[in-house]
Amino acid sequence: MKLSIAIVNWNTKALLNQCLTSVYANLDGLEAEVIVVDNGSSDGSAEMVRREFPQVKLVEAGENLGFTKANNLAYDISSGEYFLLLNSDTVVLPGALSALVSFLDEHEEAGAVGSKLLNPDGSLQRSCSPFPTPLSELLDALYLSKLFPNNRFFGRYAMTHWDFSVTREVDFAGGSCLLVRRKASDQVGLLDEDFFMYSEEADLCYRLKAAGWKVFFLPTAQVIHYGGQSSKQDVNRTSVELCRSKYKFMLKHYGRVSALSYRGVVLLSSVLRLAAWGPKALVSRNNRVYKARLSIQKNLLSWAVSER
Repeated sequence: MKLSIAIVNWNTKALLNQCLTSVYANLDGLEAEVIVVDNGSSDGSAEMVRREFPQVKLVEAGENLGFTKANNLAYDISSGEYFLLLNSDTVVLPGALSALVSFLDEHEEAGAVGSKLLNPDGSLQRSCSPFPTPLSELLDALYLSKLFPNNRFFGRYAMTHWDFSVTREVDFAGGSCLLVRRKASDQVGLLDEDFFMYSEEADLCYRLKAAGWKVFFLPTAQVIHYGGQSSKQDVNRTSVELCRSKYKFMLKHYGRVSALSYRGVVLLSSVLRLAAWGPKALVSRNNRVYKARLSIQKNLLSWAVSER
């Protein structure tokens, strides 16, 4: 088997149907298997897969295992030379899968390669990033990358100065569509299950690079990514989970001082936003929007000061 494609789903039935349709329409003759792990969906996702895509290997977890554990479950039953992490809220465009596979075939030093992600309107979505650090998170929290988008220092993490039409080596590529060489992932392990969701691809790529493998961004492999369709179902929880995952990443790879520094960045960012948005929540016509934002920041503040 050349290619194993793993799709983790949680209550995104319509998008999952669209994703699977695009996968099977664009295999381009590749010998491939598709594995769907359903994380206890209540929207009929599993029934839809059984009915409309009987060729899929369907695993019904019965509960929300999270992104990492569900993908590892798929990995354990897969047999492909290459393993593709693919979000359920993606649409694979023509030539994308064959381009990714061909790249790993032709570049033996590559442990993983990520696709170019597009928004549904065709505009560019950030597809790769440098590894997060307390400094990069501070610059992002203070909106300096938006104020100075063409500055290589301030825009480094947001990559606002990059040419995304060029194939290049990167720190890590997005897990929405990331092809991993099994030989490499067998060496370092696939996803660390301490990461429930978010930063798991950064951790994987960090371990790959530490073991001597390279990670690439491939613009000729294009995938539409709707983004955050599962996380939108519980924004408060997923916002905290994003910060928690970055904290775990820095604690694991940089040490306690860096991790605590990042917690300080989250605390500072939350205090500033609460101070700025609090008055607007009282007087703005969009006070519902600001109240929702305040709720998120309160949760982040609580996490920053209380979690051990």
